Amino acid sequence: MRLLLVLATVLLVVGLPGAYGQSAGDPGVTETTILLGGTVPLTGDEVAYAAIARGAEAYFKYVNSRGGVRGRKIKYVYFDDAYNPAETVRKTRQLVEDEKVFAIFNSVGTEHVLAVRPYLNQADVPQLFVGSGLSALALDRKRYPWTMGYLPRFAGEGALYGRYVARTRPKARIAVLHENSEYGQDMFAGLRRGLGRLSTRITSVQTYDLSDADLNSQIARLKASGADTLMLFALPTQTIQAFLAVHKLGWRPRIFVNEVSIDPFVMEVVQKNTSKRLVEGTLSSAYLKDPTDPALANDPGVKLYKQILRRFLPSAKVKEVAHLYGMAVAYTMVDALRAAGSQPTRKSLLRAATHLNERSNPFFVRGIAVQTGPNDYYPVERTRMLRFRAGRWRQLGGLVSVR
Repeated sequence: MRLLLVLATVLLVVGLPGAYGQSAGDPGVTETTILLGGTVPLTGDEVAYAAIARGAEAYFKYVNSRGGVRGRKIKYVYFDDAYNPAETVRKTRQLVEDEKVFAIFNSVGTEHVLAVRPYLNQADVPQLFVGSGLSALALDRKRYPWTMGYLPRFAGEGALYGRYVARTRPKARIAVLHENSEYGQDMFAGLRRGLGRLSTRITSVQTYDLSDADLNSQIARLKASGADTLMLFALPTQTIQAFLAVHKLGWRPRIFVNEVSIDPFVMEVVQKNTSKRLVEGTLSSAYLKDPTDPALANDPGVKLYKQILRRFLPSAKVKEVAHLYGMAVAYTMVDALRAAGSQPTRKSLLRAATHLNERSNPFFVRGIAVQTGPNDYYPVERTRMLRFRAGRWRQLGGLVSVR
């Protein structure tokens, strides 16, 4: 009888390999494929961010054409949330419960990431390299260990601009426009930290909601404060609107634009609808290479970017650099998948994502790495200042911290 029980137990274990091998219990992974999912605005005012998902998809196709990751091809499904957090919730649930994705990857938008963070963490679904630099994504890592952003910390970027103004223009009168959201508040908090005691030089602060038809009234109030320096902590659409409003008022402040809105395409629209004089000297920061920079025409990363676009996304415009961001974040995801092992599980993927030491991302500015740890959820901690001059962004100084 004992022998029969032992044989029955052995047969049960053999018949149920998933009971002792977690990969069989984790959705989205087969012997030949890995399924990732995410949300992105494919419609609506922030549709420019659609290029992020398309760029990532193109990079995955490139990787698949070279054998995939440990013999598995990456499938990437992204749904349109129209930049509406309620839709993000609905579509993310659909990805997890209906599509059975292995992980949520590269979803766009801070409020959108926050809206689904509790659900994904409760279900132990990785929410990795999402399009946000909100401080809370790293600071809340113990409560929400499955969630990691990708962008440099918003507060760190704001602090960078504050330190720059304090060092170069200590008598500046500063006006601030920021989104009425955690993203905007994080940027503004960082600015105040960077300015230190000079935060008293802030003359006016205005906010906007995504539903605002224009920013004319906010910009008029900022100008009326007597400011000579303007901080635009805004998304691409609102950044363009703000420049248009500044132009109509004949205002000529020194303008800072946050990193999420410096796509050359955005500045091209601004120049065509305002004047070269208005945008000349605008300041910002970036950690990615600019494929429109003539000096980088022979750079291996830029050449790879253009090669992938030609082959896998021929309708894309090289100057829409959101495509390059998508490739950069996809490169990091591929690194994490490789490090997750030959039989990846959600836990092994999280372990890999929190032990990155990626120093060769071809789309990053030389010297900037992607590094993480169990207590370090800030993947990108360095950047460089930029100044817009003669029609394009140019580096201003060396690499700086945005921690």
